[in-house]
Amino acid sequence: MRALITNDDGIDSLGLQELARCIEAEGFDVTVVAPSYDASGTGASLGHISKDRPINFKEVAVPGLSGRAFALDGPPALCAIAGHLEAFGPRPDIVISGPNLGLNTGRSVLHSGTVGAALAAQNFGMKGLAISLAVSDPWHFDTACKYTLQVIHQVVEGPPRCVLNLNVPALPFAETKGLRWGGLAEFGSVRSQIISQDNNALSFDLVETEYQPSEDSDLGLVNAGFAALTALHNTSEVWHQEIGAGDSFDPTIVLPSASKNNPLSPAASYSS
Repeated sequence: MRALITNDDGIDSLGLQELARCIEAEGFDVTVVAPSYDASGTGASLGHISKDRPINFKEVAVPGLSGRAFALDGPPALCAIAGHLEAFGPRPDIVISGPNLGLNTGRSVLHSGTVGAALAAQNFGMKGLAISLAVSDPWHFDTACKYTLQVIHQVVEGPPRCVLNLNVPALPFAETKGLRWGGLAEFGSVRSQIISQDNNALSFDLVETEYQPSEDSDLGLVNAGFAALTALHNTSEVWHQEIGAGDSFDPTIVLPSASKNNPLSPAASYSS
């Protein structure tokens, strides 16, 4: 099986390199394609693409890895799509993104470059696994790798376009409580805050969120010492019983919205 490893923290991340070695040792044919810079917070952005603006890359060495590794001047979702287009070898069976240096929980997954790479893979018919690790000193990369190995084969052997988001607590593996499914928390573990606005410039900072997430949410589970797993879907359509594909627009009908009252469904173009 072929795995493309990427992240949003950049090709020099020690966590990325440890994960790549771990996946290769599991028997996968590994290729690393990761941003040449810190691409945190880029979501599923591809950056500016134009035939007049080539995107540079260079081959790099990852210590202890037999597979090839490339640093690409683009965000992680572009790394995933470059893999889909076979820029760096045969199309991967799975895109594995991470481990992110910090959690990607709750609705903040929308902004995560780590998660964005996995969702870009889904959008192009591949499977994806995003891994994020709670902040600690030292980092517990080994814990993230061990939980990754618990789920990777199920993802590869699972249904088409399967994407899982794995969040791992900042603990040695032996001190964690196991792996559980978790819903998306109301918020992520951090939020953005404007700390100054002057001279036509905004300065932002990230601060910890101050609320109690539900116990069965991804953030609540990680806070309790579990690794949390959430299945994600990227491109959804929103409908309700009075509106269907092909219907004429009627301004008297209430619009669908992303709420529990209106069903979400995969894009009709996702035939498989």
